[in-house]
Order: sequence, then structure tokens, then C-alpha cells
Amino acid sequence: MKRRSLIQAVGAAAATLGAPSLFAQDWPSGPVRIVVGFPPGGGTDALARVVAQKLTAMWGQSVIVENKPGVAGVLAAEYVVQQPSDGSTLLMAHINSHALAPSLQPKLRYDVQRDFVPIVMVGVTPNLLIAGPGQKATSLKDIVALCKAEPGKVSFGSAGAGSAQHLALEMFKLQGGLDAMHVPYKGSGPLLADLMGNQIQYSFETMTAATPHVKSGKVVAVAQTRTRRAKGHPGVPTMQEQGFEGFEATTWYGLVGPGKLPTPIADRVNRDVNTVLAMPDVQERMDTYGAEDGGGTREKFTQFIASETAKWGKVVRDGKVKVDA
Repeated sequence: MKRRSLIQAVGAAAATLGAPSLFAQDWPSGPVRIVVGFPPGGGTDALARVVAQKLTAMWGQSVIVENKPGVAGVLAAEYVVQQPSDGSTLLMAHINSHALAPSLQPKLRYDVQRDFVPIVMVGVTPNLLIAGPGQKATSLKDIVALCKAEPGKVSFGSAGAGSAQHLALEMFKLQGGLDAMHVPYKGSGPLLADLMGNQIQYSFETMTAATPHVKSGKVVAVAQTRTRRAKGHPGVPTMQEQGFEGFEATTWYGLVGPGKLPTPIADRVNRDVNTVLAMPDVQERMDTYGAEDGGGTREKFTQFIASETAKWGKVVRDGKVKVDA
């Protein structure tokens, strides 16, 4: 791992030194903003700040996380589309804005393929099915039984209508033949506050946002939603292990830029973020959050977005899921 980190760091440095004229002229002279479509305290915000801190040191200029919450990340995406394509404004793209919204919001004011340049995957995390501290049903079997005993009454919070947490719930309902109450919030921060206060009962929360509260004992981890266990939570069984065959509902994050972002700038950010993600202390934090599979080429990230869009489009159609535009 150390050898890989060294090779990537040397490669990134060499590439940067090899094109001084380009970046002297075209690289933004002021702060670089990473726009996050959720409030502070959520998973997207947490990972964006890890990356921003390292890029600030690497580039010798401020990289600022700017929160623009609303419509499960869509408002931030709409905002970034309208910004200059000079590298000064990037978006921490999210499954919500880039794979779910195209199926859920027919009047979406951007086209994912046309209006954004994929740069690099930052991480893929399972969601954690978590229970509030006052819940008696804290196993998947008992939660399913509770939903069947009280159809439409058991509450599950999400970061917003059309969010990854919402769609994980819809997959759960489809596969289990269940009815449950969806309670949307404006981000993971307020959702978790109400869950810990027992205003709602459960959530398929992002592992990134839920982990600190699981570790502190403020919420109970019931299951994780990849078919294999994340390294950061080896003791939490998967949905598949508990009878939901093939259940996989992840939340993922990656940097994208406005649609006319020059290829040399996108390539440089890709190289530097790959270097950041290979740093041992960053890897340790990513493992803690359950964020895996980050890094790789721009092409790999582009293909991943396309496959996720197709997968969740089917869930939306089969579950007849609708949200307010």
C-alpha cells in the first residue's frame, strides 16, 4: 500500500510539473469550491471535507466545502451546472443527483451526461439500517414482523424524498412485501437528530453519517446494505445474510465539474484525488466510514454512473415511486 501511494504521488507530481504553462494560465487563481448538496453532519459533507483538507495542502490554495442543501442534492447540482467551467467550482456528486433524480424527476433542469464532466469516484458505502435508542425491534426479523403487524405506521426517515435512503426503503418494501411510513428530511443531520430523539424509528442511513452514532451507542446498527460486509463494520450482518437475497443499496460520492470543464483540468483533479485517496490516514478514515472502491479513472466513474442510473430506474418503475418535483 505504501509503495502504491508513493508511485501515485510521484506520478501526480511529475504530471503537474510537466504542464506548468497550462495551470499557470488555466488553473483557478482563487479558492476552489466543492459544493455539497446536503447540510453539515451528513456523509457527503464528511467525505468532501476529508478530500478538501488534503487538496488544500497539495495545491497550496484553499479548497472550501460549500453546503447548498435541498431536493436531496438536486439544488446543488443545478447550481454547479451554472458555474464557470474553469475548475473553481466542483460538485460532490451523489447517487441522488446523478442516478436517482433522472428517473424520479422528469422536469430535471440538467442532463447528467451533457451537463457534467465525471472526474473521480470518492467512495461507495453501504447504507446502514439503524434503529433509534428507544426501539424494541432491533433485529431485521423483528422489524419486518413489526412492519407486517402495523402496516404503514412504522416510520423510516431519509435525507429527502428521492434520496438514496428513500430508495433503499423502497427496495426493502418491494422485496419484503411490506408497507412502511417514509419521513423525508432535508439531509442526514436533522434526520439523525430526530432518530436519536425517538421522533422516528428507523432509517437506511448512509454508513458515513451513521457510523459515529453507532460507535457512540446512540443508535443501533441492524444491517448493512451491500452483499459483502464493509471493513469498517465487520460485526454488522448484511441484508442478504438475513434473508434479503441480493439486496444491494449503496450510497456513492464522486467529484464532477460543469459540462465544459477542460480535459486537462479534469485529468489533473483525477490524478490528485487518486493520490489523496491512497494516503494511509485517508484510507483509515474511509474504512471507518465504510467508504470503499474510491479512485480509478474518469472512464470508470462514467460507466458506474450509467449502470446505477439503469438499476435504480427499474426500482422506481417497479415500485411506482413518485416524488414531488
